[in-house]
Amino acid sequence: MYKQIYLDAPNVGELEKEYLNKAIDSGYISTIGPFVSEFEEKFAQYLGASKAVSTQSGTAALHISLYELGIGKGDEVIVPALTFIATVNPIMYVGAKPVFVDVDMNTWNIDPDEIEKNITEKTKAILLVYLYGNPCDMEHIMKIADKHNLHVVEDATESLGAKYKGKFTGTFGDFGCFSFNGNKIITTGGGGMVVGKDIKRLEHIKFLVNQARDESNGYYHPEIGFNYRMTNIEAAMGLSQMTKLDDFLARKKEFHDIYKEELKDIDYISFQTEHDNANSSHWLTCIMINKDVNISALQKLLKEKGIPSRRVFMPIVEFPPYKKFKKGNFNNSSQIYNSGLCLPSSTLNSKDDIYYICNVLKDTLRIVN
Repeated sequence: MYKQIYLDAPNVGELEKEYLNKAIDSGYISTIGPFVSEFEEKFAQYLGASKAVSTQSGTAALHISLYELGIGKGDEVIVPALTFIATVNPIMYVGAKPVFVDVDMNTWNIDPDEIEKNITEKTKAILLVYLYGNPCDMEHIMKIADKHNLHVVEDATESLGAKYKGKFTGTFGDFGCFSFNGNKIITTGGGGMVVGKDIKRLEHIKFLVNQARDESNGYYHPEIGFNYRMTNIEAAMGLSQMTKLDDFLARKKEFHDIYKEELKDIDYISFQTEHDNANSSHWLTCIMINKDVNISALQKLLKEKGIPSRRVFMPIVEFPPYKKFKKGNFNNSSQIYNSGLCLPSSTLNSKDDIYYICNVLKDTLRIVN
């Protein structure tokens, strides 16, 4: 029997229980309660954002951001082909068209040159993703957005704590969207957050996520709203997790550095590249195995040794609802998917666990080659 190793499991314990008990004892367990506003304030303060608005999920955060920007039918939103499906579905929710572009082979993030090639008169926004916590080339992307007067929405759901040139991801564009799903860097069990610079827009989002209810006038709803509110219990969990965030980020970086050091002599293994003056959150450490290796067979052998793993996201253009939008070349996204593997990165693991994973991986690669 092997020791339990975790891929991306949440790190929760006694402190979280303490905060949850406070929420229960207060009598506020649903969408009203003091922990919600406190969590929003502390989150905005951490990022240096003007304001933060909590939501029920990262997907909801992305959806409400696009909705607030007035993006809808007839509009185009440029998005990377290599991401989780939740990045793209909100574009469809608002009735816009996703325009997929390929990613950079080194960073695995949206390629700025491909963005510029795909801008049309219908383009209204760039929805970028910090894949696995790795910052994009934000200087280049923001120049493109400014040049063409485009909105920028940041899917920072995997990159809480990551920085580009000293500035936190999620604070560059119109809105930055975060997720607190159970497998993210910090968790509220579910939940998400929107941050931005325009307080008026963010106050409107706060209004919309509460069913667009004008509380000064009872149950009066002057607009169509959404039930996207975070609960007081979730916010309590978030506050407890925020106290551990810096430690989580340090441990994830430590694990990533061990992986890079231990696997550096295998010339056919490569990692995501970080831009100069950028620091990934290392939500998941993922590798590319640049050799003819059956990734599924490798995963099975690792699992037999107690090591969980995950395939890199499949390019969205390969899913039935999105195949009709497949235009052009997505060779980089396909190659990263076909050769990519995500390794155990949960902060529940120890350094010894990571060394063990590296040794087993090296031995297993000799078998499958």
